[in-house]
Amino acid sequence: MKKIVAICIALGVTVLKLAAQSASTAVNLTDLKFTVEAAPDWNALLKRDQGWFGGDGIYTIPLNGVENKQAKANDKILFIFSDSMIGKIENGKMAPGYKMLHNSVAWLTGNQPADAQMKFYWDTDKKSQPETVFIPHTAQTDSSDYYWLGDGFVNQEMNNAIYIFGYRVRNVSTGAFGFKEVGNTLIKIPVGAQPPYRDVKQMDTPFYLTDKNGDIGSFGAGIYVNTKKAGAVKPDGYIYVYGVRGMAKNLMVARVLPKDFENFANWTFYDGQNWVKDMNKIADVTNSVSNELSLTALPDGRYALIFQVGGMSANVGMRIGATPYGPFGPVIKVWDCQPDLEEKTYVVYNAKAHPSLSAPGELLISYNINSVEFIKDLGKNPNLYRPRFIRMKISSK
Repeated sequence: MKKIVAICIALGVTVLKLAAQSASTAVNLTDLKFTVEAAPDWNALLKRDQGWFGGDGIYTIPLNGVENKQAKANDKILFIFSDSMIGKIENGKMAPGYKMLHNSVAWLTGNQPADAQMKFYWDTDKKSQPETVFIPHTAQTDSSDYYWLGDGFVNQEMNNAIYIFGYRVRNVSTGAFGFKEVGNTLIKIPVGAQPPYRDVKQMDTPFYLTDKNGDIGSFGAGIYVNTKKAGAVKPDGYIYVYGVRGMAKNLMVARVLPKDFENFANWTFYDGQNWVKDMNKIADVTNSVSNELSLTALPDGRYALIFQVGGMSANVGMRIGATPYGPFGPVIKVWDCQPDLEEKTYVVYNAKAHPSLSAPGELLISYNINSVEFIKDLGKNPNLYRPRFIRMKISSK
């Protein structure tokens, strides 16, 4: 009798899994009606001539923890940037004394691109010169390491602390770009802390992996907070954290309950069918994404994965997902960035959406502009190096 019951239970579980898979495959993953236009008001907000005048890596974190709805007029949004230019632009040129920091932050009050409502922050050194906000200080950190920042969120189950992924990066003499990611770190900012955030906790994580081909992977490219408190459309209580690995820019998905966010042993990883404890069994759920991206719930219950196609290309892309972990449909072209590539040396990368800055039925999307001849091109166009914005308006019909 016990064997019969066990078989019935197993069959029941299998049927439920097949039903769930069937429901996912029945979702339309190929079509979405939308229009896109430039967002010149947001573009103008980050075109600045003094203080912070350039940067990339932009993520936005609503400090009230409501990730999936447009912020209100008095809400504060934390902007986090990776490499940032600090200084002054005079007569169309960078004035002497400019400095590149490895990361910086800003606060915006409200949901509109109002210059008077946005303030930029960086630290200062002993000589009162601009200094990077987050500097690695973990057990695994080498003295030459620095942080580029991944996505972050306010954890409402952990005393409203802000969690941000920090990629430990090291300059190297080999490779195409002269730098290499060497580790994955979690930065915790206590509730009520003020920029430049000197009182933070830094934790080395195990979420850095190497595949059989020697390609690296890491988590923190995007975060989807699928909780009721965060305003999720179909909350299941989990934090979904997205990782990218390999030259093919393969997407990986992990999840954890908010209360267990620092308990890395309680994280699970999607192996294509189930959530498993072993990170090495994680599946690639899709490819051709970028090292920074976003996942956002659409009004019809599907999900929009926004990214730069292939990591660094002229196209902002989207894949439609049936769930936060897939399956995902083919690449849908959202925007052609080619007009921004005025010089052959310019590059575009790391598109993502910002739901807390998006009006209902819209997605505000950013992408970064840079140059492979950085200082030379900034000398000619000092406002080159900053995010650009577009609005995607989603049709309800």
